Amino acid sequence: MQSPSREELLAVWKAEERAMRDHLSTPGTMTLAQVAGMKPADFFNGISRGEFPHPPFGALVDFIPIEFSDGRFVFQGTPDGRHYNPLGSVHGGYAATLLDSCMGCAIHTMLKPGQGYTTTDLRVSYVRALRGDMGPVRAEGKVVHVGRSTAIAEGRIYDVDDRLYAVGSTTCLILQMPNSL
Repeated sequence: MQSPSREELLAVWKAEERAMRDHLSTPGTMTLAQVAGMKPADFFNGISRGEFPHPPFGALVDFIPIEFSDGRFVFQGTPDGRHYNPLGSVHGGYAATLLDSCMGCAIHTMLKPGQGYTTTDLRVSYVRALRGDMGPVRAEGKVVHVGRSTAIAEGRIYDVDDRLYAVGSTTCLILQMPNSL
């Protein structure tokens, strides 16, 4: 079977983004108790179906969830002039934010109801600069390890040509959420 061309793959990525944007509700938040009381799949499916608000930070930076499964999470965004630093290129914080989000959400998919997490360490290696004229990129996070108190994930940012822009890893502290939140 022949691999899709760049144009075909780009069309698929854009169509998947449009379809997800059509389903997302307005930006907003839920309480920590509401989120902690759910199975991660129910939470992320609720966002994907527009039943729960999608996080305001994703709207601010303009990236959206594309797909997830146990131990894996993919976001897509298109860097543009809003993400530039004073030197005229996309700020490294954009890539760091995408990586922190995809890796943290990958870890979240593996948690039990009543558990939460927070990033304790984030490492990013930049491979090449992101530009505002390059089109969409994907940030894919994968879980490496989930223990009782910590979890580790790795991530990468790539484009439709599978060019690598940044890689990262994270350690997250797993938290037991109190019932009284």
